[in-house]
Amino acid sequence: MSFQAYLDTIKKQTGMDPQQIKETFNKQTLLTTSLTATEWVGWCEKELKLGRGHAMALWKYFVEKGWLTPPTTRLKK
Repeated sequence: MSFQAYLDTIKKQTGMDPQQIKETFNKQTLLTTSLTATEWVGWCEKELKLGRGHAMALWKYFVEKGWLTPPTTRLKK
């Protein structure tokens, strides 16, 4: 499955694009500098009913947009 196919499926399943998911996540004040991928996957499973693969595709998208900072990046500073 291509990366874009993951994003398309997420929109189809949730009815939201990544920006809308970000807004939903922000409303719950969960975007913090200490957020881990495991916590992210848990939230996506609980709130969006997404599996791990789709949650990690969103994680990658959020990281590339600068909306999240992965813990390994924080450790290298």
